[in-house]
Amino acid sequence: MARAHVTLYPGSFDPPTNGHLDLIERGAKLFDRLIVAILRNEGKTSLFSVEERMEMLRESVKHLANVSVDSFDGLLVRYASDQGARVILRGIRAVSDYEFELQMALMNRKLEPGLETVFMLPGEAYSYLSSRLVKEIYRLGGDVGHLVPAVVVDRLKAKGSI
Repeated sequence: MARAHVTLYPGSFDPPTNGHLDLIERGAKLFDRLIVAILRNEGKTSLFSVEERMEMLRESVKHLANVSVDSFDGLLVRYASDQGARVILRGIRAVSDYEFELQMALMNRKLEPGLETVFMLPGEAYSYLSSRLVKEIYRLGGDVGHLVPAVVVDRLKAKGSI
């Protein structure tokens, strides 16, 4: 029996956007098993708790049988090893993303030589989209319904003004 290929898609997902979902859906077609892994970073102030982000992502990907949502802290390479993952999926929107992601991918490979990073470009409709921009647009009273899943819009409304 062939071994399933496990891939991690790590990030903060604060909040999950349609750009994230685009990569998740496309990644689910390419890899046997895709784990969306939310980094627990206690040093960073987040709008949503890790648990809230996990709930929003689980609701958004429930139609994808080979996708699961989890969280981790510490080194990504250690978490990847624990999950049996050999691939990290990362999205690249611009040259500035590439410079940062390249540095991270090379360091991850240095720490764990068997771990590969696969970069995906977002769909054209999402090439400008970031969680930071979603939060800013919402904070300023703009409509983000076309930028994030409905479950995220509901959670933002429940938080009130941010």
